[in-house]
Amino acid sequence: MSESMTIERTTPQLNRGRSLRAAVAGNVLEWFDWTLYAIFSTYLAANFFNSADPTSALLSTLAVFAVGFFARPLGGLVFGRLADKKGRKFVMVLTMVTMAASSLGIALIPTYAQIGVGASALLLVFRLLQGLAHGGEAGVSYTYVAEIAPVERRGFWASSVFTAVTVGVMGATLLGAVLTGLLGKGDMGIFGWRIAFGVGALLGIYALILRRLASESPLFHEETASDKAHDAGAAATAAASAGDAKLSKKDVLKIGVLIIMFSAGQNAAYYTWATFASTYAISAKGMDPNGAFVASLLAQLVVLGLLPFFGHLSDKFGRRRMMMAYGISAAALVLPMAAILTNAPWTLFVTQALGLAIWALAASMYPAFMSELVPTRARAMGVGFATSLSVALFGGTAPFLNTWLTSLGLPWVFSVYVGVLSLLAVVGALLIRETRGTDLKNVGLPFRKGA
Repeated sequence: MSESMTIERTTPQLNRGRSLRAAVAGNVLEWFDWTLYAIFSTYLAANFFNSADPTSALLSTLAVFAVGFFARPLGGLVFGRLADKKGRKFVMVLTMVTMAASSLGIALIPTYAQIGVGASALLLVFRLLQGLAHGGEAGVSYTYVAEIAPVERRGFWASSVFTAVTVGVMGATLLGAVLTGLLGKGDMGIFGWRIAFGVGALLGIYALILRRLASESPLFHEETASDKAHDAGAAATAAASAGDAKLSKKDVLKIGVLIIMFSAGQNAAYYTWATFASTYAISAKGMDPNGAFVASLLAQLVVLGLLPFFGHLSDKFGRRRMMMAYGISAAALVLPMAAILTNAPWTLFVTQALGLAIWALAASMYPAFMSELVPTRARAMGVGFATSLSVALFGGTAPFLNTWLTSLGLPWVFSVYVGVLSLLAVVGALLIRETRGTDLKNVGLPFRKGA
């Protein structure tokens, strides 16, 4: 029996619709749980750190927020390697369980007043676990959706990932608006934030059930079946192996740097304009909390419609053009957008909607684009590690850096920083050939001649 016949018989039938729904539901809940920390960071600061100095307590909370991001590259390596060995579906279930359990843990931690520094330590532990799960989830879900998508609509299908991310962030923001609207400031500080993390843990059960029903990625099955055929002495060479053979360690390093170039500005912009925007408006601009949450929610609703549209455009016009449009727009508009924000909720809506629209130019196609840069047998680990490293360096540190520079009276420095990082995406796009339509079974070097 030939190797191709063996692979065909061992590859399960793909249910695209059910598998996409499972991936999307998991992404929604994963980001819902992850974003709760940023949304309720002022309450976490008051409960888990010394509240005698509110600014110091908030900075400590944001430091833990950033530390969680530095666990993401490790999660990308560990869970990504596991996904490349055991399968995408297995790891997506495992990361969902880890994230939900961590949210439940945060909901149950005693306060600083009750157990002192132990409360701060427990918050750090659970945030690190969330970081590990999130780092693994990102690379695996990106590659999974790209691998199950029709090649001619890969950008459009990939937009479902960050559509789900946006829905998850919106869900956390909506919960913040509802709880702050229903409960007084005192009750929110005592137990309202605990309700939010408890809800996140419970919703994780639903996503877990959906993911257990999903199909495994056919590309992963073909790759593992090919390996087994080679181990048995098969003479044929799998197509995916041909792609891997073209990549040396130096090439892999170059691709990793390229991914970071494409990701750095997006990460800093996203954690500025999405997950931390309402908290920044409340703490730095004195905006009414309920008004800030509602304005943020409406801004995210706007970008929700843009993500699939921009994903479709990337299938039509190519990834390079979309990435260049993002980088140039972000660099040009970041300072004007920062100047708009005051203590009025409508200014947060305008700033955040515009910022997220620019971010969506790249984010809509991001999972497809990244998957077109890395071979199948290393895709989950490679994409997961590089993207998570970029998030740790430029995303997780963004809220802390923004708050610190604002406290020094230098908020414009942070805006310039985001603009410069965004221009790296333009440089990266100039170095590569167009990747739209790439055969994911045979990924080679993406660089243009002479690059």
